[in-house]
Amino acid sequence: MITIAIISEDGAATGTAYRAISGKKHSVGKTAGEALDALTSQLGQEEKGTLIVVQHMMPDEWFNAEQRRRLEELMVRWRSARDQGRCVPPEEQKELDSLVAAELQAASNRAAALVRNLPS
Repeated sequence: MITIAIISEDGAATGTAYRAISGKKHSVGKTAGEALDALTSQLGQEEKGTLIVVQHMMPDEWFNAEQRRRLEELMVRWRSARDQGRCVPPEEQKELDSLVAAELQAASNRAAALVRNLPS
């Protein structure tokens, strides 16, 4: 099963857009659905039977409010650096990578909890 992440990207000039990411493939759309549709058009037939869970970025038992706040702060810094053709400092990139991995694990935990609660 593949994993698809959909994140919102706030751009000063363009307003909010959404980016769907799966491995090295990604797409952008005005809505989360548009970004997802654009990404699924890039997927092979064996990848299209994917369960997609949308999680609104709310704190929970797997990724708390402080982690969310810090992830958002680092993403703002990362986007600013990217837009200026720079990189964030290595220690911030390492922390950002760690938080992204933690959120991915949290998403996996949420999906597992959903599956456990499905009727038989």
